[in-house]
Amino acid sequence: MQTVDPRLLMVLRHPAAFGLRALRNFHRNQGLLLAGAVAYYALLSLVPMLILLVIALSQVINEAELLLTLGRYLEWLVPGQAPALVGELAHFLDHRQVIGWALLLTMLFSSSLAFTVLESAMSVIFLHRVVVRRRRWMISALIPYAYILCLGLGLLLVTLMTGSLQAMGEGEIELLGHDWSLGRPATALLYLLGLIGEVAVLTSIYMVMPVGRLSLKHALFGAVVAACLWEVSRRLLVWYFSTLAQIGLVYGSLTTAIAVLLSLELAASLLLLGAQVIAEFERLPIPKIQNKHD
Repeated sequence: MQTVDPRLLMVLRHPAAFGLRALRNFHRNQGLLLAGAVAYYALLSLVPMLILLVIALSQVINEAELLLTLGRYLEWLVPGQAPALVGELAHFLDHRQVIGWALLLTMLFSSSLAFTVLESAMSVIFLHRVVVRRRRWMISALIPYAYILCLGLGLLLVTLMTGSLQAMGEGEIELLGHDWSLGRPATALLYLLGLIGEVAVLTSIYMVMPVGRLSLKHALFGAVVAACLWEVSRRLLVWYFSTLAQIGLVYGSLTTAIAVLLSLELAASLLLLGAQVIAEFERLPIPKIQNKHD
């Protein structure tokens, strides 16, 4: 019979103390500075990576349907800024014939920068793992491109599933003499699909990016914490950009880039905070079980 991890019981008994310890060490590791670096390189990597994915997937999927799906899920990453990014992607696709091998290689390199910096940030948070074991440089070099490939396959699968759900949402069923629209169930399933995908991506990041093998339970726990925090944060961002913020008056034509950077920095902060929670959980001492006869 599998017993409950005694460290989990410690956290449940003293959640505030554990949370404060994680926040304190996150600050000690300069988590916000690391998140700023990750966000900056993510901004440089986002557009080239999306261009590569869209060009590759448009060979097998309708371009308009692909951009529609991409725009829907970009709202999870950069709330309120997805239409501008999708518009730039569509404009680039209209001139895809000008892409040469030099530009293609440049985009491929640029799209991997964020993953490389993220791995370095994870090594700071999981320093206790880096001291014990180090990762071969070849594996570190291949991880970003493996992630890009996996994201492409995931986007392909999500686009196909989204198309099926949208077709289902346009239908109706007759029940008890009434016609019931399937629009709301389809919308709920689309949201659930996005949430599951978000948790899956975060879990894979926590499993792969830190050096050494991480427990799936720990990675899933950190992913759920980060996803819940991001769900609240992205709604606040949408409200902030639509009501209080007037960054358009300040930054003008740079508004979209600044808004995307702010969104990415908040997302990176929560991502690294989730990693810090996992690292603190790993470092908790395992309580000794006392013998009843002692």
